[in-house]
Amino acid sequence: MGDVAEARGGGVPGGDPLRWTRGWRRTVLASGMLVYPGVTALGVAQYATGGTAVVGYAVVAAFCGGYALAGVSFVSGHRARTGALLWSMAVLCAAEVPVARNYAFFLAAVVVSFAAMALRRHRALIVTTGALAALVVPWAVRPWHRGPGWGEALVIVFTSLMVLGYSEIATAHRALLEARAEVAHLASEAERARIARDLHDLLGHSLTVVAVKSGLARRLAESGSPGAVEEITAVEGLARRMLTDVRAAVSGYREVTLAGELARGRELLRAAGVTADLPTATDVVDAAHQELFGWAVREGITNVVRHARATRCTVRLAPDGVEIRDDGTGAGAGTPAPGGNGLTGLRERIAAAGGTVAAGPAAPRGWRLRVTLARPGPPEPRRTTKGASS
Repeated sequence: MGDVAEARGGGVPGGDPLRWTRGWRRTVLASGMLVYPGVTALGVAQYATGGTAVVGYAVVAAFCGGYALAGVSFVSGHRARTGALLWSMAVLCAAEVPVARNYAFFLAAVVVSFAAMALRRHRALIVTTGALAALVVPWAVRPWHRGPGWGEALVIVFTSLMVLGYSEIATAHRALLEARAEVAHLASEAERARIARDLHDLLGHSLTVVAVKSGLARRLAESGSPGAVEEITAVEGLARRMLTDVRAAVSGYREVTLAGELARGRELLRAAGVTADLPTATDVVDAAHQELFGWAVREGITNVVRHARATRCTVRLAPDGVEIRDDGTGAGAGTPAPGGNGLTGLRERIAAAGGTVAAGPAAPRGWRLRVTLARPGPPEPRRTTKGASS
C-alpha cells in the first residue's frame, strides 16, 4: 500500500501530485509577466513628463491590477469575466500607446499571450494580429521617427510561444499525474477484490462445514448423546486447519512464487502497454527451483517496464533456466535502476544455488536476462577392484 500512496502522491509520500500545476509555483511563474509593465513604465519615464507621465503610470498600475484579476478569473474557470478583463487590458494597452509609444507594446505582449492561452482556437490569429500591430504602428506614426517595430513584434511572438508551451506542458503533466493516481487507485481496489475473492474461496467451504458440525454437536449435546464430543473435536481440528490455511494464504501474498510472478508480470506489462508473451504453465520447472525463478522473473519484468521502452516482453522457461527478453531501445531486463541492487541480489541468490546470470544486448535489438542452473551430472559408475585368484 505504500507504493500506491507514493504513486498517488506524485512520487513523494504524502505529497500532492498536482503541486507543480497549481499553488504558489504557478503564481510565481505568472508573476514573471509583470516584467513587461515595468518595461512600459520605463517608456513612460522616457517620453512623458508632468501630468501625462502620471496618467501613464496610472495606466500601467491599472493594467497590473487587471492582469492579476484576469489570472484569478481564468484559474477559477470564469470565462466571461476573464474575457471582459482581457478586453479592458487591451483598452489600457491602447491608451498607453500615445504616452509610452513603442514601449506600450510590451503590455500588448501580456495581453496577446494571455488571450492566446485562453482562446486556443484563435491563438494563431491573435498572435499574428498583435505582432503586426507592433510592427506597423511605430512605422505608421511618423512623429515617432521610428521604423517598423521588429523588436516589439518578436517579443510578442516569442512570449506567446513561451506561454503556450508552458500551458501545454502543465496540462499534459496534470493529466498524466491524474491518470497515474487513478491507475494506482484501481490497482489497489483490484488487489482488495483479489484478496477478498481468494479468502472467500479458501474459507467458504470450511466455514460451512464448521456451521453444520457445530449445529449437529449442539443437538447431540441437548439430547445427551456422547457423539457431541466427537463432533466438537472435529470442529476444533477443522478450525486449526483453517487457521493454517489462512496463514499460508497471507504468507503466499508476500512470498515469491513463479506462477504468482508470471501472473503479476502479465498484469504489469499490460498496464505498461507492453505485449506479454509469458508461459501459462510452470510444470516444466522443478518445484525446488520455482521460487528462485520467480525472483528472476520479478526482477527482469520490473526492469523491462522501468527502463527498456519496449513493445514486447518474452519469458521462456526450461527445467534448468529462465530467460526474459525485450525488444526495447533503452536499458532492459539486465540493467538495474541507477543505484539499485535488484540485479546484484539476484546474482547472489542464483550463485548460492550454483547457477549463473547473464545479462546483455539481444539480437537484433533489446536486452536479455538469462538465469541458468547447473544440471546434475550423471552418477559416476562404481569402480570395482578385480581380486587375485588363489
